[in-house]
Amino acid sequence: MKLSVKSDYAARAVLWLSQHHHEGAARTVEEMAVEQGIPPNYLVQILIELKSANIVKSQRGKEGGYMLARPPGEISFGDVLRCVHGEIFDSPALSDAHCPAELRKTWQKLQLALNDTANAITFQQLMEQSSEKGKMYYI
Repeated sequence: MKLSVKSDYAARAVLWLSQHHHEGAARTVEEMAVEQGIPPNYLVQILIELKSANIVKSQRGKEGGYMLARPPGEISFGDVLRCVHGEIFDSPALSDAHCPAELRKTWQKLQLALNDTANAITFQQLMEQSSEKGKMYYI
């Protein structure tokens, strides 16, 4: 399984918006693109897809931009990957009648494991991991 750079950019965008969620204000594409190293035109396309999946929302006007459509704890890594790529893991063998049953079951187990893992990771958890990393402990 190999994911595209688009999935990385989408995850970066959602994590960045999660880090700014407490501010309650929309953030511009330009600001996000510069801070995350994502080409602005490509970022706009990704944000439109994330908006269609109700992960982000847009705000028009002078104070316009993008923000999360729901709290970071309600957005999973799986939500973002499915928005950008569809099914996280797919194989033609899953629906191939000629595929031996034991292989098809193995593909299904792999699909389930990947979905469960991606769904278990929220952007709130990712932010908490980041803040834990920044703490200094003195002995």
